[in-house]
Amino acid sequence: MKLLHLDTSALGANSVTRELSAAIVARWQAAVPGLTVEYRDLDTHPLPHLTGAVLSGTDAAAKAEGDAIMDQFLASDVIVIGAPMYNFGIPSTLKAWIDRVAVAGKTFHYTENGPEGLATGKKLIVASGRGGIYGDSSPADFQEAYLRHTLGFLGVTDVEFVRAEGVAYSPQHRTDAMAGAHASISEPVAEAA
Repeated sequence: MKLLHLDTSALGANSVTRELSAAIVARWQAAVPGLTVEYRDLDTHPLPHLTGAVLSGTDAAAKAEGDAIMDQFLASDVIVIGAPMYNFGIPSTLKAWIDRVAVAGKTFHYTENGPEGLATGKKLIVASGRGGIYGDSSPADFQEAYLRHTLGFLGVTDVEFVRAEGVAYSPQHRTDAMAGAHASISEPVAEAA
């Protein structure tokens, strides 16, 4: 079984989502013997944004990197993404990664009945960090809704969010939110079996 771990926060050691994504991965490593983990830090090693040269394949290095990212995504059984909310959405570094894996003919295709995701059978766990409190259905949430929709479009429909909200309100809010988020991390044993 292969797990892909992505971190996107620019906050380094002070990051809520880095702490949570590491805890999620550690839980999977403890529960699933032989689990292979691949790690990609999209903050320290960001992908360039999608350009004409990247799309056309005329930039050989960008094409090779895009192909490697696609192969890594397709080979993964479990994907853990540390995704903080930045300005009501996701970090642009995560969007650049999504632009490499949302490729017609590879991860989705169009049929007479509409689009169909091809990246099925994967488990997605998102460590979501938010300075404010948005709940499950805020119209200002373009982070979780975007990730659920976009990766669902690719066929990834088994999605779990581990959320820490209100972390910017006060040190106590952060402590309480992190405790609640850590407590909500599910056990992967049944899922991995």
